[in-house]
Amino acid sequence: MALAGTKTSGSALSTSVEDVLPGAKPPSKLQGVWQTLKPFGWQGLLLTAALILLYAPTLKLLVWQWYNDADYSHGFLVPILSAYLIWARRDKLRSIPRNPSIWGMVVVLFSIGVMYLGSLGAENSLARLSFIGVICGLIVYFVGSKALRAMAFPIAFLLFAIPMPTVVYNEIVFPLQFIASKFATGTLEMLNLFPIMREGNVLILPGMRLEVVEACSGIRSLMSLLALAAGYGYVVERSVAVRWFMVLAMVPLAIVSNGLRIMITAIMAHYIGPKAAEGFMHEFSGWVIFVVATILFLALHSFVTFLRKKLGWYNGAGNPDLMPAAKVAQ
Repeated sequence: MALAGTKTSGSALSTSVEDVLPGAKPPSKLQGVWQTLKPFGWQGLLLTAALILLYAPTLKLLVWQWYNDADYSHGFLVPILSAYLIWARRDKLRSIPRNPSIWGMVVVLFSIGVMYLGSLGAENSLARLSFIGVICGLIVYFVGSKALRAMAFPIAFLLFAIPMPTVVYNEIVFPLQFIASKFATGTLEMLNLFPIMREGNVLILPGMRLEVVEACSGIRSLMSLLALAAGYGYVVERSVAVRWFMVLAMVPLAIVSNGLRIMITAIMAHYIGPKAAEGFMHEFSGWVIFVVATILFLALHSFVTFLRKKLGWYNGAGNPDLMPAAKVAQ
C-alpha cells in the first residue's frame, strides 16, 4: 500500500523489509563466492574449463612430480596458500572497477604458444610457466590489469610450485654441495673431535668416506624455506623492504642449516656407525634441520621488528590488504 502521488520502489521496499524484519539473513558464503566469480561470467568459466582441459597433461605431470620428487613436495601447499591469499583480498578485489582488455587474450594465446614450444622441446618448465601466463591473461581479459596487480603476489607465489629447469637445477646443486661439504669440514676441524679431510664433496673420516650427494645439497630445504619466507613475509609484514630482506636472509640460513646437518651426520657416522648416515636417521635429521632453520628465521624477524621499534621505523604488523576494512581503519 502507498499514498496517492507516490511511487513504490523495489529497492526501498526491500531495504525497509530488511530493516523491519530482524530475522533477515545476510548473504551466504556461496553468494559471496558467486559475487567474486561473477565478473568472469559463464563465458569466462567455460573458457577457463577448456584451458584447464588443454593443460591437463601438463598439470597431471606436475602433480606427479610433487608426489614423487621430495625436492618439490611443498608444491601441494603452494596453490592452496595462493588461493587463500586471493580469497583474503576478496573485498578489495570486488571494489576494483572492471576494465577488460583484449591484450589479455593476446597473453593467453602467447602462453599457449609457449606451451606448444615447450612440448616440442620436451621442456616441461616452459609448459608449466605458460599456465601462469594463461591465468594472468584471463584476469586481464575479463577483469582488467588493476585486478591483476592486486593479485600479483598470490599469482607470482605459484612459481614456487614449478620445478626449475634441469639446466638451472644442475647449476645450483653442485655449488650447494660444495658449500655444505666445505662448511661441515671446516666446522669439524675447528671442533677437533676426530681427524677429517675433504676431497671435493667427499668427507674422509677415520675408516669411512661420506659423499655429499645431490639429495644432501640442501636444494630441497632451500626451495621449501624460500616459499615459507615469501608467504610468511607477505602475510605478517607491512614493509616491502623487510619482506625482501627476510626472503634473501633465508638463503644463508638454509645453507648454514644444511651444513650443520651434514656435520651432525658425520659425527653420528663416526661415533655410531655408517648406518647413522642412512635411512631413517638421515631423513629425520633433514626434518630437524628444517625446523631449526624455521626457528632461526622467526627469531631473525623478531629481532628485526625489535630493532625497528627501537629506531622508530615500525609501522605495525600484518599486511593491511589482508585485513578487514574496520581493522585497517583502527
